[in-house]
Amino acid sequence: MTSRTDFASAVSAISAALGDPTRREIYLFAHSCAEGVTATETAEHFELHPNVARHHLDKLASGGYVEVSTATTPRPGAGRPSKRYRVNGSGSGSTTALTFETPLRRDDVLVTLLGRALAMLPREHAERMAEEVGVEYGRVMASSLGDSAHVERSFRDALHAVAEALTAHGFAAHAEKREGKLRIVSEHCPFGDAVIEHPVICAVDRGMVKGMLESLWGSTQADTQSSLPMGDTKCVTTVIA
Repeated sequence: MTSRTDFASAVSAISAALGDPTRREIYLFAHSCAEGVTATETAEHFELHPNVARHHLDKLASGGYVEVSTATTPRPGAGRPSKRYRVNGSGSGSTTALTFETPLRRDDVLVTLLGRALAMLPREHAERMAEEVGVEYGRVMASSLGDSAHVERSFRDALHAVAEALTAHGFAAHAEKREGKLRIVSEHCPFGDAVIEHPVICAVDRGMVKGMLESLWGSTQADTQSSLPMGDTKCVTTVIA
């Protein structure tokens, strides 16, 4: 039987492995509930946006720290049963031994370090710096397209090329026109949890779009319309030629 000290050490290992103190508290909350927890329950308990709570729970699930099941009895009026996240052997008296097989990724450490460094600067300065870094990297991404970076193309074609390049870098992006505006929609954020804790990192995405479009078409304006830190499920950058 594992001691409470061992359990506390295991929980600390989760926090260290996944790099987020909020997730540590969410894990403890799930561990104390034998029947498991839903994203809605977690959001209410910690006063988080449901999307943020779900993000943390899904990260715990992907790391093997909680199991996911579908609630047998959906809530009244709900469109579909909720997912329940349960720690195997959880309960107020349990001190289940845990194993940790998910190594700390170097990229996660660097992104978290970037976020904390930017947090030490005034918001306006940090956002400008993050966007400038994104612009520079966007130019590099455009140059990696080779001769195709120098062909004549329409603004919309350039936008699709940007979306394809972003997708190749893990953003799962596509270009679209909505309400008369052209925009880049990213279904996935490769910056992970750091962007939720440090929203200023979103300026890097915006800068990458501006930098690529500058090289592929010409000077443009870009604005972050929605993002994960805003509580949205997708990140949207609108662009104006």
